[in-house]
Amino acid sequence: MSKKINFLAIGDLATDAFIKIKDAETKCDLHGENCKICLNYGGKIPYESVEVCNATGNASNVSMAVKRLDINSSLLSYVGDDEIGKDCLRYLKKNKINISNIIKVKKVLSNYHYILWYGTDRTILTKHSPFPYSFPKKIKKPDYIYLTSLADNSLEYHEAIINYVRENPDIFLIFQPGTFQIKFGIEKLKSIYKRTNLFLCNHEEAERILNKHGEEIPNLLKDIYNLGSRCVVITDGMNGAYAYDGENVWYINALPHNPYESTGAGDAFSGAFVSAIIYDKNIEEALLWGAVDAMSVVSKVGPQKGLMSKKTLEEYLKNIPENYKAKKIK
Repeated sequence: MSKKINFLAIGDLATDAFIKIKDAETKCDLHGENCKICLNYGGKIPYESVEVCNATGNASNVSMAVKRLDINSSLLSYVGDDEIGKDCLRYLKKNKINISNIIKVKKVLSNYHYILWYGTDRTILTKHSPFPYSFPKKIKKPDYIYLTSLADNSLEYHEAIINYVRENPDIFLIFQPGTFQIKFGIEKLKSIYKRTNLFLCNHEEAERILNKHGEEIPNLLKDIYNLGSRCVVITDGMNGAYAYDGENVWYINALPHNPYESTGAGDAFSGAFVSAIIYDKNIEEALLWGAVDAMSVVSKVGPQKGLMSKKTLEEYLKNIPENYKAKKIK
């Protein structure tokens, strides 16, 4: 790149406590889907270990993935004026994330999530504190904005964000909706969907956004694209990932691997895909970057420890099988 790129991620910060449990079971429907984790009600459930990961959440995870790939990265978010918030800020600063746009709020607790880790998957107990969202009046204009998970009191904040992007039409807007953004519905966020340059979500989220179930992913891609985004990416876990740019649908298999803990795979994929686009790679290459970083992150506990550096990712790509690449499917 000829100039220093400024990437700004907007979304809630959190701290994750991974509780590894063993005395549980999963129950699924006849198709092996809609699985539930079951614990003895009223019992004492032994656990194996607890590991705490600071400064997580979709925005922070993606910001970290982008930074590891040598792109200047900053975060617009909120923390409480408590030790949890201070630990998050120290961690981000140590990892060279620009924290000048992170606001400390008194009398509000920093977000803290408990993650029940069973087998390779996890169930997340989340709580989003009601921070007083307000878009900064003075902010260094970024080249890229990555908008993702915010709490349920953030609707007006979205209006402020889209107004800022409208005033700066050269900003490349990336949207990866979180739980409450999906609950708001398309109509309330239609101006964001319409202005988005790159949209990312997973298969289940796409179905919830469109209120369509059992639809093939290529059709979901096109339906979301018709909301306004110039490019749409849908990941499907171990089943691979898809992308659509209005002309072609691409698909890439997940790389063969044995995941250790799956948290953050989607964010790693998104961060690497976006980074590839920033580096002027095409969609096929970006899908490959995403698949490789997602594979790497699930080899460690938490959403950030396994993220690849640019050097490591490029070395890995040199040795990847020739037949492993994205394919046009329609």
